[in-house]
Amino acid sequence: MKNDLILAGVGGQGILTIAAIIGKAAMKAGLNVKQSEVHGMAQRGGAVLAHLRLSSEPIFSDLIAEHSADVILAVEPMEAMRHIEGLSDNGAIIANATPVKNIADYPETEALIAEIKKYPKSVVLDADGIAVKAGSSRAMNTVMLGAVSVFLDMDPELLRNVIRENFERKGEEIVAMNLKAFEAGREAAQKA
Repeated sequence: MKNDLILAGVGGQGILTIAAIIGKAAMKAGLNVKQSEVHGMAQRGGAVLAHLRLSSEPIFSDLIAEHSADVILAVEPMEAMRHIEGLSDNGAIIANATPVKNIADYPETEALIAEIKKYPKSVVLDADGIAVKAGSSRAMNTVMLGAVSVFLDMDPELLRNVIRENFERKGEEIVAMNLKAFEAGREAAQKA
């Protein structure tokens, strides 16, 4: 079993939370895990990138070579295209349709989404809208976690358990809302 994931977004979108939950679930499954992170500006709006490698075999590098990622998960559409060179020929792209226009010459959103959809295994979700329906716009990253779970060689129950652990200190209502967001993301990815 091997899953190599590139997770990309901007500061404040929860990329590192997604990586931490997947990594913890993978370790609970007895898998080897390596992660590399690049943080942009130390505030909301700077680029954030994580390479997350999961394998039943030893992993020798925490970085994913070009053209070898199984999945690119982007919580912002331009970030999907910025890291497209990492995607393997049969890899999947999962992107949130909602842009974070943090630069003056941000490309047209429709053009970005059209470019993403050219890839045979692409899922573009209104993760922000799905999160609101699940109970909170802040659960957008959990919606995206649910979407990527469809592409992982891992029992989704492991991820649900780590979500419970991760949010239990915030109360049962927050746990339930994040689990609802996770399931909504899974359902949206399966329908796409």
